[in-house]
Amino acid sequence: MKKEEKHILEIIKATPLVSIDLIIKNPQKKVLLGKRVNRPARGYWFVPGGRILKNETIKQAFKRIAEREVGNDLSGEVPHLLGAYEHIYEDNFLNAAGINTHYVVLAFVITLQHDIEVKPDKQHSDLKWWEIDKLLVEPTVHQNTKAYFR
Repeated sequence: MKKEEKHILEIIKATPLVSIDLIIKNPQKKVLLGKRVNRPARGYWFVPGGRILKNETIKQAFKRIAEREVGNDLSGEVPHLLGAYEHIYEDNFLNAAGINTHYVVLAFVITLQHDIEVKPDKQHSDLKWWEIDKLLVEPTVHQNTKAYFR
């Protein structure tokens, strides 16, 4: 295990992480989800998101996460704060035994005025636009994502 990974794991063991989830709706009212290849929630469809880094503002994190996970700078869009959520997973990014992951998540809704081209990053095997009624019944869409639409 690398020194940086060990340090992050110690943080995950000791405290919740603060993160942002991006609920991106296209003009057709479909929602963008990515199929996760990393832990936690590996193999599930999930909204794009990520943790806020130390000394990074929410606005800076929003821009970084959108560029990295969706391939677009969405900082010109006007996000709406849906609310604060908690996501608790039994595992962690390294699958180290006995350490769960606890996120405090700020969920933002972005309603696009025009279609955008999206491309998955290394954390997602695919990105796909979903109708809300379909994602709510799909077993491979994670429950934490479904909570944003109930």
